[in-house]
Amino acid sequence: MDVSLDPTLGCGQAHRWRRTGEWWEGVIDNDIVRMRQTDYGAEVEGCSDMGRLMRYFRSEDDLDAIVREISERDPYVASLSEHCPGLRILKQDEWECLATYLLATNANVARIGKMVESVCDACGRDLGGRHAFPSPKDILDNAERIPSCRLGFREGRFIELARRVEDGEIDPVAISELDYEGCVRELIGIKGVGPKVADCVAIFGYGHLEAFPVDVRIQKVVEEMYGVSGSYAKVSAFGRERFGRYAGYAQEFLYHSKFIASRRTP
Repeated sequence: MDVSLDPTLGCGQAHRWRRTGEWWEGVIDNDIVRMRQTDYGAEVEGCSDMGRLMRYFRSEDDLDAIVREISERDPYVASLSEHCPGLRILKQDEWECLATYLLATNANVARIGKMVESVCDACGRDLGGRHAFPSPKDILDNAERIPSCRLGFREGRFIELARRVEDGEIDPVAISELDYEGCVRELIGIKGVGPKVADCVAIFGYGHLEAFPVDVRIQKVVEEMYGVSGSYAKVSAFGRERFGRYAGYAQEFLYHSKFIASRRTP
């Protein structure tokens, strides 16, 4: 599988990956997985189900074909893709992705990671050094521990989401049967889920590669490069129209370029 770990795991798609030296460590389901880049792809330790790992990294995506199609639509994004070959969109567990991005509201990547890890430590199954992402029942059974996670205004929404999923009012798996528009509509009906969170969950949890999430960085680059500004709906619709069915990959190339540039700024 062609994958570049740094841009794939380091730009905020998922929030449980840490880099120490040349190794990335994360938690996928009930496995503590360690990975490092090699000349032939990636070396993997700790994964009990390689098929699950391949699905997680969307090994079925033909990156060359995706970049070619985007390039026909936009030479600028094509040039960005050359700086991060092997960047992949991840396919995360639907429940974990939804719950994680509910916590992502008005928080930077580092803050989100701390909140997610705190929730896992407080409520998740001990895997020996790290904890699994908790199920809705795990969260409800350990609700008295949630205040220590310092989720702020997100706390009530997070517990409510767990309760509604556990009671069957929300079925994260059933949402996967919907098309992109239906998926986003369903997600926006959940308290605490706005258009940006819905688009992030649509692409990273449900695999709708046409989604085009818009944050401050994407808003800025779209205005600078294409002269498009305004509401979230306007900018997101522009991205989907310009980049087509792989707008999500185009968004990741744009995000990666701005993310790296921001880290280089003194």
